[in-house]
Amino acid sequence: MAEHRWVAEVGEDNARWLATESRTARLAREYRPVDLGGGRLELSARALGASRELGEEEDGYITEDGEGLRIWMGDDAFDLELHEN
Repeated sequence: MAEHRWVAEVGEDNARWLATESRTARLAREYRPVDLGGGRLELSARALGASRELGEEEDGYITEDGEGLRIWMGDDAFDLELHEN
């Protein structure tokens, strides 16, 4: 069975912060965003679900609309692309 994951190019500082300092970074491992290096962030299906619980005022907030799935840092939105293992 394929495992879904989503990857976004968010920049090195944002990836590091989301993986280590955000509210979701304090959850159990399977619910945390992962800093892949090079400014890339990965979210598993469980991590995506946890990030969807964040409020609009929190960095790492997820939106989904006609333009796709995005993760937000302040006023900047970054596209999340689906990858399968």
